[in-house]
Amino acid sequence: MDLWNYLGIGFSVALQPENLLFCFIGVFVGTLIGVLPGIGPVGAMSLLLPSTFKTTPEAAIIMLAGIYYGAMYGGSTTSILVNIPGEAASVVTCLDGYQMARQGRAGPALGMAAFGSFIAGTIAVLGLMLVAPPLASFALKFGPPEYFTLMVLGLTILIYLAHGSIAKALIMAGFGLVLGLVGLDTMSALPRFTFNQMELLDGVGLVPIVMGIFGVSEVLLNIEQVVRREILKTDIKGLMPTRGDWKASNGPIARGSVLGFLLGVLPGGGAVISSFVSYALEKRLSKHPERFGKGAIEGVAGPEAANNAATGGAFIPLMTLGIPPNVIMAMLLGAFMIHGVTPGPLMMKQHPDLFWGVIVSMYVGNLMLLILNLPLISLWVQILKIPYKILFPLILLFCLVGVYSVNNTVFDIYVMLVFGIIGYLMKKFEYEGAPLVLAFVLGPMMENNLRKSLIMSQGDFSIFFTRPLAAGCLVIALLLLISPMIPWFSKKRAEIPKEED
Repeated sequence: MDLWNYLGIGFSVALQPENLLFCFIGVFVGTLIGVLPGIGPVGAMSLLLPSTFKTTPEAAIIMLAGIYYGAMYGGSTTSILVNIPGEAASVVTCLDGYQMARQGRAGPALGMAAFGSFIAGTIAVLGLMLVAPPLASFALKFGPPEYFTLMVLGLTILIYLAHGSIAKALIMAGFGLVLGLVGLDTMSALPRFTFNQMELLDGVGLVPIVMGIFGVSEVLLNIEQVVRREILKTDIKGLMPTRGDWKASNGPIARGSVLGFLLGVLPGGGAVISSFVSYALEKRLSKHPERFGKGAIEGVAGPEAANNAATGGAFIPLMTLGIPPNVIMAMLLGAFMIHGVTPGPLMMKQHPDLFWGVIVSMYVGNLMLLILNLPLISLWVQILKIPYKILFPLILLFCLVGVYSVNNTVFDIYVMLVFGIIGYLMKKFEYEGAPLVLAFVLGPMMENNLRKSLIMSQGDFSIFFTRPLAAGCLVIALLLLISPMIPWFSKKRAEIPKEED
């Protein structure tokens, strides 16, 4: 089948009434989560994951994906109007977006953020359609050694890009790998690390862990902080950018789209790094760099395009290799597996309706977001006024209900609360949650491919060094781990913007 036939399958799936409804719910909730500072797409996806258990796999993934790229849209609203990034990727938008709002140009700033995001999202979907099929065909040549070393490399890159010391990120990754081993051994069926608890025979649940680390801990952390939100009191009018705005923004949107897509594919790259790199690039290319930070519309257009394009790029390694490049894609991998679908090179042949349905739904979702965001800006401004003393108890309630509904067991609630406290302590002592969650998801797959590789080689570890791709991945991973010992690399790593949880 050619690309047009696959697109026909995608549109037939994405335009089904049920899937359109779930796409709308996803992008609406995603925008809401982006508007409300402190929750984040990971927490929202973990909250809503249990609600997808009775739906089709297509509806579930379409909704969860919508939350991810919808949050990128919503984050710009708070950055521009409140000078508080609703999402980590919107930090850069504060620099020029808020200054534009103070100058009475909040409308064009919000409009350009919406249009730039839509254009970048469309380009990312096109890139996904063109890159995914050949990469999936190439991945069919991979064996267990290649998959094991690719996962090691992906986890190493995430550790390298983690905030703070690599040692702390390694500890978190090690903790995640151990958590992934809890339950029955896949080959011997013997219990491991269960401590005679029947509930742990199936392993620790992904949803309680994620809700605890990213949901409960965030509430605990915000309770002790006083955040002042001063919403700019100005009339939001003239949402359509002027011809001069478009002329200044065309280049940044195009460059940001390509840059964001490419960086989104890399493990640990993500939307945050894309937006920072885009802003730095536009400032360097500008004939008037002194305007940046004082209300330059290019400083809004480029980063907003980059962080939205990065969301599309992140789907490529997940859907073609079965390897999540970041913690949000790890959540999606868990959702795929809950619905009995294994992402990877065979997904396009075994589940073409799901594969192409999700891709096409991303374009439909971006169109919905463009229609939603411009007329509903006044609604988002009102939502920003919700007091935290009302918001945080509601988040805790949703966490409790969501976790309990997964298996209808109180044990999962205890697990969530324990990881909520662990997550709170992790944030206080600057330990990141992303390496832990990604290692937890990748751990069983890494173990499975390691065992298969050793069975193939009859216990000879040289199989990882005699196969070119596997050896190359291990060499790069090793270089990244020892690079902090080299002063130049250590300095460059410190300059990299970090993906916040």
